Amino acid sequence: MGQAGPWTLDQLAARAGEELAVGAWTPITQAHIAGFAEATGDRQWIHVDTERAAAELPGGQTIAHGFLVLAAASTVVQAVPLAGVGASLIYGLDRVRFLSPVVAGTMIRARATLAEWALRESGAQARWAVTVEGQGLDRPAAVFDLIVRYQAA
Repeated sequence: MGQAGPWTLDQLAARAGEELAVGAWTPITQAHIAGFAEATGDRQWIHVDTERAAAELPGGQTIAHGFLVLAAASTVVQAVPLAGVGASLIYGLDRVRFLSPVVAGTMIRARATLAEWALRESGAQARWAVTVEGQGLDRPAAVFDLIVRYQAA
């Protein structure tokens, strides 16, 4: 991982290509999955029916929603130490791929590499290449580009 910050918006351009954040291991529990199902209305049985999952799914566990995994992982860029930022806003996601299912009880963490950095009139925009790891997974759970706009303080 690159040199520790905090960095100003002007300085971060020099960090392009570096991994700048590694999130903490976070459990994805059945309670998280059920809460996400209620919040979004996506109550497909693979997410919420633990008895059926035990009988029919490989591994016998329910599977987290892909968007829950993205939401949990997108906070990793908050760990990047920045100075002079008034607000940061998620502008979008690109190239989202779900490579391994995340079953209930899996610990995940995200790693973020600064792929692109561009100064803007009122701040900057970053494209972060994010990889979501899961303990016990052979491949990443997900990979995606997270686009964040930063407003100068």
